[in-house]
Amino acid sequence: MRRPELSPRLRMVGEMVPEGAQLADVGTDHAYLPAALILEGKIPWAIAADLRRGPLDRARATVREYGLTGKIAFRLCDGLAGIGPDEADAVVIAGMGGETIAAILSAAPWVREKNMPLILQPMSSFPDLREWLGRNGFSIGEERLAREGDVLYTALLVRAGEMPTLSPAELRAGRNTADPLRGDWLNMWIARTSRALEGMAKAQGGEIIPRKRELEEVLNGLMDMKKEWEQWQQ
Repeated sequence: MRRPELSPRLRMVGEMVPEGAQLADVGTDHAYLPAALILEGKIPWAIAADLRRGPLDRARATVREYGLTGKIAFRLCDGLAGIGPDEADAVVIAGMGGETIAAILSAAPWVREKNMPLILQPMSSFPDLREWLGRNGFSIGEERLAREGDVLYTALLVRAGEMPTLSPAELRAGRNTADPLRGDWLNMWIARTSRALEGMAKAQGGEIIPRKRELEEVLNGLMDMKKEWEQWQQ
């Protein structure tokens, strides 16, 4: 059976979707993810939602191409604004900035009230998203990593619940796991934080001191996680 070929990033997201879920895919673009999961028999039905008409037109073309008419509904809406609480029992929000993901969830409190599994795949603002989740009654149950070319991506499986306070390093890189890609993920954050500290070394003024101390704490935390991960690999 022909089915869309998912990129490593989308395959990672798809693996985190619960079996048998009625899925709302927010920011669906071509609807490759829900189409592939339906054709694999993992989910029975999905809503493909997007803010713009162009992506939804591409999603409709995907549905026609793979014979999925009636299996995927379409919603032109901002985030979850056009989706009712009883229409889905799992939500994917992938390929967006962390602040945008937080804004979408903030505007749809029913996802927390229903304890709905959320699969979030942020492209930026990782600390902002993790901090917002902890402050707003969500808990990160699992994080995964995937590589596409030279780029690493992370995805979070989130539900309602109390989350232990994350350290400054964990807000950026997530909690430590034995994932084979975790070492490269930590190296990326260590390099990014080191570059920021090097830039501060040339700056003048007392106002940068608190920020410098914060980044030093982040770097130390990242280095500790890297050592822990290396021990797990032995």
